[in-house]
Amino acid sequence: MKTIIEPFRIKSVEPLRLTTRQERESLVREADFNVFLLPARDVIIDLLTDSGTGAMSADQWAGVMRGDESYAGSESFYRFQDAVRDIFGFRHVIPTHQGRAAERILFTTLCGPGDVVPNNTHFDTTRANIEHVGAEALDLPGPASRDLGAPGPFKGDMDLEALERTIEERGADHIPLVMITVTNNSGGGQPVSMANIRGAA
Repeated sequence: MKTIIEPFRIKSVEPLRLTTRQERESLVREADFNVFLLPARDVIIDLLTDSGTGAMSADQWAGVMRGDESYAGSESFYRFQDAVRDIFGFRHVIPTHQGRAAERILFTTLCGPGDVVPNNTHFDTTRANIEHVGAEALDLPGPASRDLGAPGPFKGDMDLEALERTIEERGADHIPLVMITVTNNSGGGQPVSMANIRGAA
């Protein structure tokens, strides 16, 4: 369906402080060009994070009202657990407050010195958690990602030939897992094709 208006209602609006180009240039210089050092109040469009930048749906707001804050055995947990099991087929479900906390558990469990974790392009906290345990976070971006000016529908794909070479050279015993970051944040937020995901698997 093509439309000139957004096909949804916005439930609430939050005002943004509009800055001038000159102010933004000054703020970025003061932060030594490190966007992690910019105060959120000075950011108009957030191209750094994919967390919490969009409006919540009506179902999400309803979920907040249904939230069960019980210390143990909460209905919220069982709904979450059932959804994860239904979608992914996992038997064990461990909720965490953020992806980086989940990564910390995952990599301290699976990885160690001498291991390598291939990815299309590692997200910064993912890389930090892998390297913290002495493993190597290896980026294998697809060839299309190198030509910034050329259009392409799936420039976030992993280089599958480089992945195969890595497995042959390093040995499967030293590769506890292969990751694909969707979308490829560190590669400019580029999408990854289902064919590439299947090929990596």
